[in-house]
Amino acid sequence: MDPVTASGRDDLFLLDVREPGEWQAGHVDGATHIPMGDLGAAQGELPTDRPILCICRSGQRSAMVTGALEQAGYDAENLEGGLLAWVEARLPLVTDDGTPGRVI
Repeated sequence: MDPVTASGRDDLFLLDVREPGEWQAGHVDGATHIPMGDLGAAQGELPTDRPILCICRSGQRSAMVTGALEQAGYDAENLEGGLLAWVEARLPLVTDDGTPGRVI
């Protein structure tokens, strides 16, 4: 899914699979952070009643997560181009304290 379309979809569960330092630098407001390596243990936290949009820096890690979630029966999509494309589309990122974020 492209960033502009994703930004207008309130029905999506936004799943950021990046590492903690990446998340702290900036993330999509309203996203849930579960690092890729922790997903197996946290799979029960994922919704089954709405689409999951997987997010990472460039879209590569989130593409792998999307495939795994789809195989497990989830409705999952990948954010095309990741947060790099999100920022390029001039969409905002925030930090945990609400200040503007950045992609690292």
